[in-house]
Amino acid sequence: MSQKAGLYQEHTNIPKADLPIVGNWDSANTTIGAGVAIFHLASSRVVLCYHSTNNYYFLPKGRRDASEDTGSGAEREGFEESGYRNRLLPLPIPTRQPKAHNPSPSSAATTPFVTEPVWTQLVPVTRTAQYILFWYIAETVPPDLEVSLSAQEKEQGMAYQYPPKFNPEMTLRERMEVEREGYEPVRHENTGVDAEEALYESYLMPVEEAIEKLGRGISADVVRKGWEAIQLKHKMEDGR
Repeated sequence: MSQKAGLYQEHTNIPKADLPIVGNWDSANTTIGAGVAIFHLASSRVVLCYHSTNNYYFLPKGRRDASEDTGSGAEREGFEESGYRNRLLPLPIPTRQPKAHNPSPSSAATTPFVTEPVWTQLVPVTRTAQYILFWYIAETVPPDLEVSLSAQEKEQGMAYQYPPKFNPEMTLRERMEVEREGYEPVRHENTGVDAEEALYESYLMPVEEAIEKLGRGISADVVRKGWEAIQLKHKMEDGR
């Protein structure tokens, strides 16, 4: 098993938040990563990656680039490892982060929905280096955005293009109506950045099936928490 694959394998214990700890790592000994569960809202499916050599399912994740926003890094890693364009989805996620003190009326901060990580993991890379991994929830991008981002990439020499943020004034039901019935999100080929990622396959599958294939670790709970938050947002927007 490669070092990268070994690092990303996780214990299959029932997920439970650990007690708070104190730790200090300077920049030379800190690696920040981000992962993402990418949902296709209209079909109630989620993207899973599959390692074709080591034979296990996982959610896309990886190190953010230097100077890159962590949430944007999650979107980019999601695209590179799975081939599906995605953007973070504002959801009713429990968080200890405060709202902006004086947001503009059009700001996403005026809604009860946020794009915060649903899980955070600390993984030792070496005896002195610490890996900090944030797990986000995202959606596949709508058809018009898929087309425009693909065109921009061709114009920019195939450099990855970050998607615009989800419109905070749009409901999930309105978002789903943007797609024609039966629309299938585009899966791009050869988006991996190294030989290891060339071994990855990816699939859109029903949420419950994905949770079963991921086992009892954090990744399964990322999918579970994301789907529960999506269902709760539907109810909140419908006034229930």
